[in-house]
Amino acid sequence: MTAGLPAGGDAAAREASPAACATPDGWNLACLRQMYAQPIASWPRPQVADGVAPQEMAPVSALPPAQVAPQVAALGQRLFNDPRLSRSNGVACISCHSPAHSFADSKRVSVGHAGRLGQRNAPGLLGVGQLKPLFWDGRADTLEEQALGPLQHPDEMAMDVPALAAKLAALDDYPAQFDAAFGPGAGVTLPRILTALADYQRTLLPPVTRFDTFLEGRRADLNERELLGLHLFRTKARCMTCHSGALLTDQQFHNLGLTYYGRKKYEDLGRYLVTGKDEDVGKFRTPGLRGVAQSGPWMHNGLFPQMVGLLNMYNAGMSRPVPQNAQQAADPKFPVTSPLLQRLQLTSDEIIALKSFLEVL
Repeated sequence: MTAGLPAGGDAAAREASPAACATPDGWNLACLRQMYAQPIASWPRPQVADGVAPQEMAPVSALPPAQVAPQVAALGQRLFNDPRLSRSNGVACISCHSPAHSFADSKRVSVGHAGRLGQRNAPGLLGVGQLKPLFWDGRADTLEEQALGPLQHPDEMAMDVPALAAKLAALDDYPAQFDAAFGPGAGVTLPRILTALADYQRTLLPPVTRFDTFLEGRRADLNERELLGLHLFRTKARCMTCHSGALLTDQQFHNLGLTYYGRKKYEDLGRYLVTGKDEDVGKFRTPGLRGVAQSGPWMHNGLFPQMVGLLNMYNAGMSRPVPQNAQQAADPKFPVTSPLLQRLQLTSDEIIALKSFLEVL
């Protein structure tokens, strides 16, 4: 029998208590190293909320390649970087979705047309071709529909969309590049602009990291603190309740208690604005965690500039607003924090380990 692992081989390791390598003085890291040296199918099962069936972790190589024409994607990349798609000729897609920040924004909310501030934090785009619906509230079903949103939003690019095709047709060699991408004589049209932007975004797969090579068998590629963070992510911290699969998202919508219901300056009703369902008040989509360390500040409103502060909130079970009077108690729209959340009782060292693991993603 391998020291530190439960009797019974791989199956027993899979069913072992998440605290199997815990000691009164902390975690037995040699025990964890032995446990995670096993095939992924033998790792301890994720500790998640009742009724949740998470996907197993998987490397980036498990994601399907983008099925796009290279010339169309190349045109889309050029459009993505061109501020002339905006009314002012000063705001491009890349202005709010920076490659250096996992195609997110380093600001709490982005600055758009005429210096206007958006209401929500710009989400990262790594792996976006595998996600749907899109936006924090899921209001777009396709990447083409999503691309149209910022182009015409008055606080973002504020473009007169019906005039965009003619504008681009008069610039540089755009007509020739559209013909090369879509066929001779195709011309510049709005549907082709949206297709090109969407196809470029479909190519934005997450880069391979040490987490991927670890999953693929190079078990020495995570150091001890990162390995402990991985174990906590799967077990005590219950992260895989919502963050699983290759992109580490369940693609669902949850209320984390950050609606600011009734406070007009900060209130955001989230998914409710799309569905009109009372139970969707304050729900936002679960973001994928690939490249998460570079995509802060975090949450739909960019509320958390420091990852430790964010993890401390999860550790506390997040905010749980309660009705303060009979009127609020009778309000069908009063938001309810997701029951999937609970206090985690992570120590400060465990939070640092979890942060270290997230930084590898």
